[in-house]
Amino acid sequence: MAKIELIDVSLTYDAPTQDPVNRLLRIEKDRMPEDLPAKAGKGVVALDHVNLKIPNGRTFVVVGPSGCGKSTLLRVIAGLNREYSGKVLYDGQDVQTIEPKDREIGMVFQGYALYPNFNSRGNLSFFFRINKVSDEETRERIQYTSELMGIGFNELLPRKIGTLSGGEKQRVAIARAIVRAPRLLLLDEPLSNLDAKLRVQTRSEIKRLLRRFSITSLYVTHDQVEAIALADQIVIMHQGRVEQVGTYQEIMDNPVNSFVAGFLGLPPMSLFSGGFVSGDKLILDAYLIPLPERVSRLVQDNQPVTLGVRQEAVNISAVEASTNGIGLLAEVESFEADYVHRTQTVQLRTGPWTYLALSPLEMSFQTGQRVRVQLDPERLYFFDTNSGLRL
Repeated sequence: MAKIELIDVSLTYDAPTQDPVNRLLRIEKDRMPEDLPAKAGKGVVALDHVNLKIPNGRTFVVVGPSGCGKSTLLRVIAGLNREYSGKVLYDGQDVQTIEPKDREIGMVFQGYALYPNFNSRGNLSFFFRINKVSDEETRERIQYTSELMGIGFNELLPRKIGTLSGGEKQRVAIARAIVRAPRLLLLDEPLSNLDAKLRVQTRSEIKRLLRRFSITSLYVTHDQVEAIALADQIVIMHQGRVEQVGTYQEIMDNPVNSFVAGFLGLPPMSLFSGGFVSGDKLILDAYLIPLPERVSRLVQDNQPVTLGVRQEAVNISAVEASTNGIGLLAEVESFEADYVHRTQTVQLRTGPWTYLALSPLEMSFQTGQRVRVQLDPERLYFFDTNSGLRL
């Protein structure tokens, strides 16, 4: 195991295109999109002063929109890209000059990256063959790893890679990373090629293995369900920056800015932009939203402020709305039932804003229906519109 620390790590590409390392290895899903910040004469910023600490034996899961730098971060930690500034430390040692093969890392890729001319056993033993490890030790390591991988894995060892299903290939890829007893395990969207049922099964397998091995792990994914299930801590990235690190519940309860609030969550927070402060009220079109005392002390008249509302803070009823107090008049745009929890998610529109509410399944709605909405004042969030920071 290793404690990983990134100190002020930055990386800039000369042009907004895929970098040469990625073209050769074909492991980057986060193409270099137009929304990444560019500095005049300095190209595209892929990582922007990233600071991150991963303690021994912990699993950190990195999420963020496409192009935010997730896979670039993984490549920098792995040593596949060393054209960065700042420091990457393994147990306090700067590893910038250390080759990837000497970093004692295991990597699991989206596309498996298995050797098709070998069977599964050959894939697991390849590392030991090129490092001239004895046959006896190789057999012991493979046997030990196979036992830890669970029931049925031994049956995969003699099979050619082309005969394996997607889930079986991913099990072999994970075992190949683990068999070498890595200090650090890096996983780059390992489940994205699997169907829904296999994703659930393989996710459970990965969670079991990560807990059992207690290997320091960094896991990149677009899937928030995976992040919630696997992470000790979630890392949210945006435009090459780490916006926030914490448990899922910590980030949900206390998002540091409007990006985090509008990104993380199933569903994420709804944001009402275009408002401004007047006294101790937030003016949203024709509506007056009282500001909590702690917020009103931080803002000035005419300051643009964005209101954040989670669906649990919205109460709706099928009667004509009153605009007194914190009540809003809304129109039902759509609704979706959750029969397991006996609730339904209702999408509403008030003026230019669309947002979600939870309602009992027994309540009946029609598209276009006008309803009354009440916002729970104790569960509202306020963000400075210009900076995005939470007030």
